[in-house]
Amino acid sequence: MTASVDGFFNSLQRNLAAALPGRQAQALMAPLPRPGWHPDDRPDEPALQSGVLVLLYSLKGRLHVPLILRPTYDGTHSGQVAFPGGGIEEGDRNLTETALREAHEELGIAPNDVQVLGTLTELYIRPSNYEVYPTVGRLNADPNFRPDPGEVALLLEVPLADLLDTTNQRREQWQLADRSALVPFYAIQEQTIWGATAMILSELLTVVRECQPSEGGFGRHFSE
Repeated sequence: MTASVDGFFNSLQRNLAAALPGRQAQALMAPLPRPGWHPDDRPDEPALQSGVLVLLYSLKGRLHVPLILRPTYDGTHSGQVAFPGGGIEEGDRNLTETALREAHEELGIAPNDVQVLGTLTELYIRPSNYEVYPTVGRLNADPNFRPDPGEVALLLEVPLADLLDTTNQRREQWQLADRSALVPFYAIQEQTIWGATAMILSELLTVVRECQPSEGGFGRHFSE
C-alpha cells in the first residue's frame, strides 16, 4: 500500500475513536417508516447480540469492502446482502471477536490478518430482534477469500469509491412484510444493498468522508 493509504487508515482510526455520527448517519439509508428505533417499539424479550466485520482492503490499487449475498433459506434475512458476521457464541470474549470469528468461518479471513481500527454505532434490527455491533478493520494481507458455500451465495468485492458515488443510491417505495416503506438502497454490481447493511455503510461513509486529504481527494487513496 502507498503512504497515502496508510495516512487514510490512520485518520480513519482516529475518527472512529472520536464522537461517531451514529443514528443521524444511519437514518440517511433507513427505510421510512422504520419500526424499532425506540426501546418501547421492541419485543419484550432481550435482543440477541451479533457482531459484523466492516473490512477494508486494497485490490488493484483501490480500497474495497467485502459484502456477502446470503443464500436463500427459510429466515428473515434470506437472500440479502450483508457483512460477514453472526450471533455471539460461547467463547467469544466480545463482539469484535464474534465478528472476526464469523468472517473467518464465512470468508476464510484469518483474524491475525485484520487490524481492528474501531467500531461503529450498534444498530437494532427488529425483524430478527438482533442488536448488531459493527467492527471496522483493515486487512493487512493480500485478499484470499474462501467463501463457505453454506453461508455465502455470492461474494461482492465493492470499491469504496462506488459506495461514495451518490449516483449508485436509489429510493423506491416497497411493500415489506408488515408495511409499505420508502426504502433507500445502494445499487451496485446488480445487487440491492438495503436495510441494516446500508445503514451501517452510511455511517462508515460519513466517517470516511471526514478523512479526505487536503491534496488529491479520495481518488488519491482509492485509485492509485
